[in-house]
Amino acid sequence: MLLDELREREAEGRPIRVGLIGAGAMGTGIAWQVSRTPGMELVFIGDIDLHAATEAALLSGHETRVVEDPNAIPEPREPREVFVTGDPLSLLEGAGSWEVEVVVESSNTVGAAARYCFAAIERGLHVVLMNAEVDLALGPLLFQVAQKKGVVLTSDAGDQHGVLRTMIDEIQLWGFDIVQAGNIKGFLDRYATPESIAAEAEKRHLSAIQCCAYTDGSKLSIEMACLANSAGLLPSRPGMSGPAASSVSEVFRLFDFDSYGGEGKIDYILGAEPGGGVYVVGHCEDPLQERYMAYYKMGDGPYYLFYRPYHLCHVETPRAIAEAALHGRAVMTPSAGRLTDVYAYAKRDLVAGDRVAHAIGGAEFYGMVEACGDADPLGKVPLALLENEGGEQPSMSAPL
Repeated sequence: MLLDELREREAEGRPIRVGLIGAGAMGTGIAWQVSRTPGMELVFIGDIDLHAATEAALLSGHETRVVEDPNAIPEPREPREVFVTGDPLSLLEGAGSWEVEVVVESSNTVGAAARYCFAAIERGLHVVLMNAEVDLALGPLLFQVAQKKGVVLTSDAGDQHGVLRTMIDEIQLWGFDIVQAGNIKGFLDRYATPESIAAEAEKRHLSAIQCCAYTDGSKLSIEMACLANSAGLLPSRPGMSGPAASSVSEVFRLFDFDSYGGEGKIDYILGAEPGGGVYVVGHCEDPLQERYMAYYKMGDGPYYLFYRPYHLCHVETPRAIAEAALHGRAVMTPSAGRLTDVYAYAKRDLVAGDRVAHAIGGAEFYGMVEACGDADPLGKVPLALLENEGGEQPSMSAPL
């Protein structure tokens, strides 16, 4: 068991040493969680906003020491002390001896995150992506580079796509074919803007950009595209169908699974309970198995609903860290190839010369997941390619 292995590492004085990049809402939670997981030790927090990195360290119960020279071998740390830096790339590329095993990328950027990941991989470190944007945009390339270097690149264990991938692995192990993997989304407004969602963002302790990406469906599409490119699934239409439902059990009424022709799909339902959950529909027509499943009160088949009423994001990140460091295993990789991408749709009329500060979560575009074979020939533009590096904000979300 992972917990036993981690406790053994702790007893031996060999905790998994973790570096964290990105000190927003998720990063701060990860810092707290890692610091309370047996057999793990948080070594540094990096964010282009040094104040955010320092605040995340303090909120997670640490003292801080600013990295002045990333090339210098750091002095021994005091107990509960964490290094903080406003220049994560220089720290990763520097010659200092940090003895980190795993880096968690949680910045919500694309270009900058890619540079951090490449630098960590080059240094021989495992990388956990609590960053679905860079996971989708450059995950296949990062995965290839990591394989050549002999390290693990993995999606996070606690975000919806990581939870669904784990469920899919288990359900396939049981002998079921995957019919649909789905997200349960509470609210959707394709035309939300950071301004229109500002009050909600403040209430949830998120940046308006991040909250807008959740609200307009871009983040949903990005996560489900990552899953599709790992599990070999496709959307039934651009953006998926997303029917309204009051309960997850309504999927049998809302979707025509027979029409899928044996091809697994990604989709979501809107407004259903359990809020924050995810689900998978599996298929098995074996008479003996159907008899057992009826006995287990799973229905008469041949379609069966498996759901998890929660996903806990940062709480589950240590499992991805432990799997990488202890077993060299990934929770999820883009192993099926680029089957899907998330393409940009305008929220309003745009003209040449309009400046886009943020493509993901901004006022100009929303993203919808589509099969690449359908979208690429039409010249549709992947949303991540429009993300303006100059528009990246320090610490993309405020700490909780």
